[in-house]
Amino acid sequence: MMLIADSGSTRTQWAAIDGSGATVVFEGGGINALMLSGEELRGELRTQLEGHIMPRSVECVRFYGAGCVPSVIPEVTAALREVTGCEDVEVASDMLAAARALCGDEPGIACILGTGSNSCEYDGQNISANVSPLGYILGDEGSGAVLGRRLVGDVLKNQLPAELCRGFMERFGLTQRDIIEAVYRKPGANRFLAGFVPFLSENIRCEEIEEMVIDEFVRFLRRNVAGYSVAGSATVNFAGSVAYYFRPQLQKAVTMCGMRLGNVVREPIGGLVNYHLSKFKNNR
Repeated sequence: MMLIADSGSTRTQWAAIDGSGATVVFEGGGINALMLSGEELRGELRTQLEGHIMPRSVECVRFYGAGCVPSVIPEVTAALREVTGCEDVEVASDMLAAARALCGDEPGIACILGTGSNSCEYDGQNISANVSPLGYILGDEGSGAVLGRRLVGDVLKNQLPAELCRGFMERFGLTQRDIIEAVYRKPGANRFLAGFVPFLSENIRCEEIEEMVIDEFVRFLRRNVAGYSVAGSATVNFAGSVAYYFRPQLQKAVTMCGMRLGNVVREPIGGLVNYHLSKFKNNR
């Protein structure tokens, strides 16, 4: 059995592939390796895999995760080996997962627009250049967290039509104090802010809302993508729920920036399965 995982801060998608190529996909909570101790990581992995894999049935593991920077990869690798009983384990970033899922073996630009955002230039095998996303306070342009932050700020400062502001407050039942508390004093502020993205989607026909979304995508492209050496020639490909559900606005932003839109998928796991199955078949 081959086990593939794409793990973000919010959820983890697993794909278990047997020798015939039959694939079962299942989900667990988010795993950010930078935020967990070794013991916590092993416990979370055991919880998510229990009931889905048989002991000693896993022949190889390909794990792509948020927070999988070089300094933590050895610890994540060791945890996966211990939990799965498999020695053939490779760990890489969620950015590489998106690149391989979106581009396969072809060079291009891969981007993530979900709760957070990220981008890279991909040479067909590995990431050749990356602009640091910097998180939702200093960066993460175009992400759900930043779109939610802009929406909340505009609502509380009455920068949107009065009916829309009233609808927001009634929909979520929050006071200004509640919002300030959640953003500044509680953990998970990025996920809290990203939780308002469905309201943007529901009201995308409002001119001010659509302009906000397009403007944020343009900021993402100009600050994160435009500097790549192939930005003027390669397609720009996207993974993530924000990119997927706001594709018309994303297309407008890409065109405004003189770029070409390529693949847009909600989640990378399907592309990752295809990528690794092709590698497996070619190596047989």
